[in-house]
Amino acid sequence: MLRRSLLATLAIPAVAKAQTPWPTNAVRLVVPYAAGGPTDVAVRILAEALAAPLAARVVVENRTGAGTVVGTDAVAKARDGHSFLVATVAHAVNRAVVAQLPFDPVADFRGVALVGTVPQILLVQRDLPVNDLAGLLTLLRAEPGKHAYGSAGIGSAQHLAAELFRTSAQVQIEHIPYRGAAPAVTDLVAGRLTLVIDSAATALAQLRTGQVKALAVTSPARLPALPNVPAMAELLPGYEAYTWNAVLAPAVMPDAAVARMNAAVNQTLREGRTAARLTELGISVTPDSTPPQVDRFVAGEMAKWSAVLANAGIRPE
Repeated sequence: MLRRSLLATLAIPAVAKAQTPWPTNAVRLVVPYAAGGPTDVAVRILAEALAAPLAARVVVENRTGAGTVVGTDAVAKARDGHSFLVATVAHAVNRAVVAQLPFDPVADFRGVALVGTVPQILLVQRDLPVNDLAGLLTLLRAEPGKHAYGSAGIGSAQHLAAELFRTSAQVQIEHIPYRGAAPAVTDLVAGRLTLVIDSAATALAQLRTGQVKALAVTSPARLPALPNVPAMAELLPGYEAYTWNAVLAPAVMPDAAVARMNAAVNQTLREGRTAARLTELGISVTPDSTPPQVDRFVAGEMAKWSAVLANAGIRPE
């Protein structure tokens, strides 16, 4: 009897430890982009809202370098049980544009929650002598090879959307990659580019300046904020492009932690104030995703965009 009591007493700390609710430390959301960008702004709104349902401090950490590789690798190798990656469409094409990744974008991660998708807007310079998508296509086809579009870099959301536009419309237009979307838009305003397909989060602000014109949106339907601007698919059937924000965890993250984080993210996205703030950034929130759905979504994005890049002649470097 004494031996059983002693064993039971010794077992109590181990059982208590096994049943300790997650999280036990601050939760870290790694953003592989610089502070102040559209992804960072959205993640900070999410982090602020997550603190209550998780009953823990939620920290946003910007880890930039080599595109999104440095920040992504940091999470792939994290073993603290509290680190997550906030991925965008760039995650889906890392393997297609980087020859020697230090991580496997599929095997080293597991889906947690999809925050939402972000449509894009085709912008042209204010003085370009076209006022609709049909006019732009006529111009590009009449002057093949004489026009250029800008992007935030090879494999960026802007690059992917524009390449899909180029192949869908069967036009010849040069790609000029920049270090970020902002300098590309600056050159668009200055007349050094013909078009930029930018995230709605930043494009809407540019439109308010009156220095650029919107000719189309990349979502399947028109945006409520721009009801008079057609969807690209109205002229190019089947066209659809967007970036997205998804929370991913290291593959070794325990199921219980993934489930808890998924529930917390979905709860915050169902709250009116948080959803409204994200919607103002152009994000179409997804308040009911599951981890398996996120895995399937990311796999589908990888297949779609890798094919677009291969068709554009982009090879891993």
